[in-house]
Amino acid sequence: MASSLQSRRFGTLPSGEPVEAWTLAGAGGLAVEAIAYGGIVTRLLAPDRQGNLADVVLGFSQLEPYLADRYYFGAIVGRVAGRITNARFELDGEVYRLAANDPPNHLHGGPGGFSRRLWQASPVERADGAPSLRLARRSPDGEEGYPGNLDVSVTYTVANDNRFLIETEAATDRATPLALTHHSYFNLAGESSGQIVDHELQIDADEFIPTDQRYTLLGRVEPVVEGANDFRKPRRLGDAIPRLFLNHGGMYRLRERAEQRLGPAPAKVARLVHAESGRALEVATTAPCLQLYTASGLDGSVVGKSGVAYPRYAGVCLECQEYADGANTPALGDIILRPGQPRRHTTVYAFSCAPSTHSPEAIDYGQQ
Repeated sequence: MASSLQSRRFGTLPSGEPVEAWTLAGAGGLAVEAIAYGGIVTRLLAPDRQGNLADVVLGFSQLEPYLADRYYFGAIVGRVAGRITNARFELDGEVYRLAANDPPNHLHGGPGGFSRRLWQASPVERADGAPSLRLARRSPDGEEGYPGNLDVSVTYTVANDNRFLIETEAATDRATPLALTHHSYFNLAGESSGQIVDHELQIDADEFIPTDQRYTLLGRVEPVVEGANDFRKPRRLGDAIPRLFLNHGGMYRLRERAEQRLGPAPAKVARLVHAESGRALEVATTAPCLQLYTASGLDGSVVGKSGVAYPRYAGVCLECQEYADGANTPALGDIILRPGQPRRHTTVYAFSCAPSTHSPEAIDYGQQ
């Protein structure tokens, strides 16, 4: 199978602007479709152990539901992914007040955040020939209350060994908080197959950052609790979810790895497996945190691309990012981007099947 990159019209915004969809198909069988609106991954086709493809991310087949989507299906989230406490932060002696769109907190960059913006899409030529797409935009000074003109790009690549690479780069002309993430909901059995309770998850983290009942980050680190939010050994999600706080998930502070200290190579941080299909998803990143979200907010009222309603726990998000409230508690992660100090991160979602010809540790997560 040859790799390819193709585009098509996906829809039109109320402003009259067209929205293109781009399909990146790798030689190994993995295919990703992304649209310029929100950088949303609308489809991700991955083979099972028999080679059969299934769409393993939740979402819609048309643009209109994405315009009203409150779940951030498949989107680029920013400027800051997660919650900023009390919708405010102080930076260089000035207080900035943001929209409290998840009272009392500011969530996912605000109601007009990156997930609701039109990005400029352009193909990227790579030496290995893997299909690659760059999405770029300028977030102007004051957008959603954030300071500074921010130039940001996100590059999607489908490698021929079934890795989906997400590379982000950002630069600013004024100090501003920045913590981007990708917000796909994965269901390795297929997006219309119901709950992910039969998936097995492992997260390489010894610590997490607790929240209160409103999911407000409490600004301290605690060790994971065995039998509750501890995923250091693989656990069936159907057994683990009832023990999670508010059954929601949590923000994990990832182990410091030699790779992270010495260079930008992503380190393996999580593994999700669906035994029946044989599909496995391994996550590697240069980011310091991983937000686990169990899709506890879904309630069956949203009908997905296959015409099937998404129940609670219909997917699982593995969001690699920096600490969301770092502008208020920099000791847990300084997320302030400053002029002349561009920031880059890479996250890799590597798909494979059991039985595999190589162990998880043998995968090279570096850029090609």
